[in-house]
Amino acid sequence: MTHIIAEPCIGTKDASCVDVCPVDCIHPTKDEGEFDPAEMLYIDPDTCIDCGLCVDECPVQAIFPEEDLPDEWQKYFQINVDWYENQ
Repeated sequence: MTHIIAEPCIGTKDASCVDVCPVDCIHPTKDEGEFDPAEMLYIDPDTCIDCGLCVDECPVQAIFPEEDLPDEWQKYFQINVDWYENQ
């Protein structure tokens, strides 16, 4: 299982979730060149350990466990995967 960052992150990119992630699976970080042009942050599904620490840190409630991702945001699972495949 993994967590997914969905639509509420678009334009916000609050990086509080990055700071609490124990496995560094949320990118781009503020220190990375991809941060400014990225419209949101992404979780690497291959690295995420499903700890859930990021969920409570997100001020816009954009992070969901895969099984709880709302139907209208299902496409964000693939959006997160695609971002890592293109890096």
